[in-house]
Amino acid sequence: MALDVDAIRARIPALKSGSARFDAPGGTQTPQPVIDAIAEALTRPLANRGRTTEGERNADDIVTQARAALADLLGADPRGVVFGRSATQLAYDLSRTLAKDWGPGDEVVVTRLDHDSNIRPWVQAAQAAGATLRWADFDPATGELRPEHVAAVLCERTRLVAVTAASNLIGTRPDIPALAALAHDAGALLHVDAVHYASHATVDLAALGADTLVCSPYKFLGPHLGVLAADPGFLRTLRPDKLLPSSDAVPERFELGTLPYELLAGARAAVDFLADLAPGGGGGRRERLAASFAALESHEDALRERIERGLADLGGITVHSRAAHRTPTLLFTVAGLRPADVSRHLAEHAVDAPAGSFYAVEAARRLGLGDEGGVRVGLAPYSCAEDVDRLLTALARLPR
Repeated sequence: MALDVDAIRARIPALKSGSARFDAPGGTQTPQPVIDAIAEALTRPLANRGRTTEGERNADDIVTQARAALADLLGADPRGVVFGRSATQLAYDLSRTLAKDWGPGDEVVVTRLDHDSNIRPWVQAAQAAGATLRWADFDPATGELRPEHVAAVLCERTRLVAVTAASNLIGTRPDIPALAALAHDAGALLHVDAVHYASHATVDLAALGADTLVCSPYKFLGPHLGVLAADPGFLRTLRPDKLLPSSDAVPERFELGTLPYELLAGARAAVDFLADLAPGGGGGRRERLAASFAALESHEDALRERIERGLADLGGITVHSRAAHRTPTLLFTVAGLRPADVSRHLAEHAVDAPAGSFYAVEAARRLGLGDEGGVRVGLAPYSCAEDVDRLLTALARLPR
């Protein structure tokens, strides 16, 4: 089933600015229903959660509905959905909690493909606990992170493996179920960064084999927020630092302070918006999400291939996104030009495609691009063929 891209675009006010937007991997534009949900939450009575006053009930309902929506999106149990300020904050909180049980002789595995938010929290937690850090490399020629790369650094002392489900820099989608099997066979936990992945593919916590997984709604049409999903039974075994009077229930024991109710309302609305991307999809929200993401992948892959053909025709451009299985995210460099200068040229032609390493600094360095990285072109549900043509036309006008 094809997406009605014009209908999607008509519901996103920011697109009226006229720019062709390829900056979605850094954060998508917001649909009107999400904006309306945030405004409605703020204009109705709100209080701390409870069931006595109208404000208490509104807050409690917002949290319950948001957990159910994100559970549908992630194939998770709502009782295992934790909200935080960002995926980075949640990774730090989780790493500090798990590291309470680490010590000398224990090992932690991170990869050079990952965003630094799925590297540095684990590096620093391992250092504080006296544990050993192991690096899993990826192939810079192909962009592939293969199971054997991770297997090479696993042992019976490995306590945790942290890996991305999709690189925010070059789009590589590793075989997460295979990595989960390797980690579990070694007696380790698998933590998955699905921040970029959840924007482009159906997420299924159990099928991936992840023990814990994080994502960020602002990457898939929602507000700025972080989400962690895990089996609630596993979460009950963890003892995070918390205030004495705050709830000890799961998942509340992991949520520090009062939740941003308006943002949770927006996150729920974003999931509902995604579920309705493919008109005519039947069944419950989880089933409709699967149909929407199938249509979305088809739409985005077609545009990605169009961009790749256009870049190849222009010449002098090196595309660093080469993995066989990847998201519609292209990192490229232009011979003789700095990435930042290319990005500025595109901006002058109303094409938004930023340059940098995008916090995937280890990956950018491994690719030989240094901290300057490259120009990143990322697609979203509202991307269209006209945007692609504007991008290619602007690149053809680059001063060489």
